[in-house]
Amino acid sequence: MRKGIHPAYGPVVFRDRAANHAFLTRSTMTSEKTIEWEDGNTYPVVDVEISNVSHPFYTGTARVLDTAGRVERFERRYGKRGGA
Repeated sequence: MRKGIHPAYGPVVFRDRAANHAFLTRSTMTSEKTIEWEDGNTYPVVDVEISNVSHPFYTGTARVLDTAGRVERFERRYGKRGGA
């Protein structure tokens, strides 16, 4: 790799405010805000709106779209499409 063209890569805490959950990982993102982590060290913290703890897909609260029901309802209201 060429030197001097890549951003700094280091430990960062990502904090999901909605779920009150945080995790430490490595990233190129930085922040002026810092947090003292469980190991006693201070790391930059990046607040995120959603993570795997609060996302509906991972929590099992995702709603499935009923497209077949919508099509059937449309056909009942306006009739089936005629063949060409």
